[in-house]
Amino acid sequence: MRILIVNPNTTASMTALIGECGAVAASAGTVVDAVTPSMGPASIESHYDEALAVPGLLAEIARAERESRADAYVVACFGDPGLDAARELARGPVVGVAEAAMRTACYLGRGFTVVTTLARTAGRAWDLAERYGAGPFCRNVRSCEIPVLELEDPASAARARITDECRRAVAEDGCDAIVLGCAGMADLAADIAAEVGVPVVDGVAAAVRTAETLVALGLTTGSRGEYAPPPAKPYTGMLADFQMR
Repeated sequence: MRILIVNPNTTASMTALIGECGAVAASAGTVVDAVTPSMGPASIESHYDEALAVPGLLAEIARAERESRADAYVVACFGDPGLDAARELARGPVVGVAEAAMRTACYLGRGFTVVTTLARTAGRAWDLAERYGAGPFCRNVRSCEIPVLELEDPASAARARITDECRRAVAEDGCDAIVLGCAGMADLAADIAAEVGVPVVDGVAAAVRTAETLVALGLTTGSRGEYAPPPAKPYTGMLADFQMR
């Protein structure tokens, strides 16, 4: 089984970390590859960033489909950008890290708190919790006011600040689990869980395992109606290469 993780931002070092964490989570015999798009923002911290990350994400999935080199895909950004469009393109299942993390957390207790990077992204997390049916379980969405790329800096205080916010979530929100609200936090889950005493869900690991399960069950995205392949039509300008044929 081959799972392709697409990091929708263009920071290759973050892609490498995400790929390593996904490979650790995967079952024996599952090959996990991670790719960085050739276009898009260096990090995704706004609706604008998210919108402009989608073409690069879709280009990587379309390329993998042409080359038949993936049985399933993981979209490794907590906003789950382009998830619906990716499901129109891919023959196999496509799993977003926010959806996988939130659904996983619902198995672990009566409620979870999302701990994310910037406050400006909290609304998106709340929206996704409602969309995925996890709204009644989501106790809170907390931000650490850490820019995403600061997670890449070993000299920053990012890890300590995230751990402290998770500790406050357990003390103040009545949550039974924590969901880490950024794929760039993928390597922190085990250490934070040991510090705060509740399960901590990394969306990358949850998404890889979810994708594995769907493939093992022989399940793919339904191709009728909304998730049918997009209709062929002309695309112009910088999007000419995205035209469906």
